[in-house]
Amino acid sequence: MMFGYREQCLAHDTGPRHPESPDRLRAIRRALSHEHGVEYVAPASASPETVTMVHDSDYVEQVREFCADGGGQWDADTVAVSDTWDAALASAGCAVWAVDAALDGASGRETPFSIGRPPGHHAVTDDAMGFCFFNNAAIATETAVERVDRVAIIDWDVHHGNGTNDIFYERDDVFYASLHEEGLYPGTGAVEETGAGEGTGRTLNLPLPPGSDDAVYLYAFKEAIMPALERFDPELLLVSAGFDAHERDPISRMRVSTEGFGALTARCRSLSDRLDAALAFVLEGGYGLESISDGVRMINDVCDGREPVESDNSVSESGRTVVDTAREQLFDAADWND
Repeated sequence: MMFGYREQCLAHDTGPRHPESPDRLRAIRRALSHEHGVEYVAPASASPETVTMVHDSDYVEQVREFCADGGGQWDADTVAVSDTWDAALASAGCAVWAVDAALDGASGRETPFSIGRPPGHHAVTDDAMGFCFFNNAAIATETAVERVDRVAIIDWDVHHGNGTNDIFYERDDVFYASLHEEGLYPGTGAVEETGAGEGTGRTLNLPLPPGSDDAVYLYAFKEAIMPALERFDPELLLVSAGFDAHERDPISRMRVSTEGFGALTARCRSLSDRLDAALAFVLEGGYGLESISDGVRMINDVCDGREPVESDNSVSESGRTVVDTAREQLFDAADWND
């Protein structure tokens, strides 16, 4: 794989007790140091003008001034230092590079993966929250729709990507699908949220019950995400790849294994091949250093040809009910004949 990475992202210093620390990227780099087919690219930072394709210009200026004044606690969870401004632009730039590389024809073991930080999927148009300042995946998607007609985002971070959800909620050129733990921060992403206006039927939320494992996630992919995207027919598939649903992550109750993330990756690759869609990954959350590095390394291995071992567990009734309900909600709302 090709990994977009900037040392500048390490300068976003969240303090010794914050789960979203620079050690996350260091752990990923260590895990990949002896892996086959790993290539690093140092993309240019996103410009403030590119960021304002998604975020309000007043908010972007507010972030710049906050960091220039030394930073501090933006809210209870989200912290900045003076270097956070440059780190956030670098992180957004890595995401833009990933979609550009994918659309330029990267495939297979060259699949692009942005490993920037701070992460982004909680950032809304005019505010930072949940460790996120700029919505990297949304910014990258906005640049992509200047080149293609339809983009799909699959967000498997354990938290609902409320920012990405809201930014594209009324758009018909972006499909957003989220697999997240029900009841977890930020408390959004109900199955009834399927888009509005021109975006009706372009949002699929799967609030999975706590304790959901590989079997539930793969069932959700097979029964809800894949049929929806086959009908939407995107030209780019962008994965918001968080690893906090891992069974060893310290802040969630989900039970996805490393092999499970490999199986999800294999499904994404299969879908992108079948739809002739470009494929790229953007790092979101994941707060166990071993689990996040194992997850990224597994994605690299699968893109290099490894066949992951799929779970033979049965799908829980509670998980099956959520997935089936979400699918019905989506297809009842969508006008797939337009």
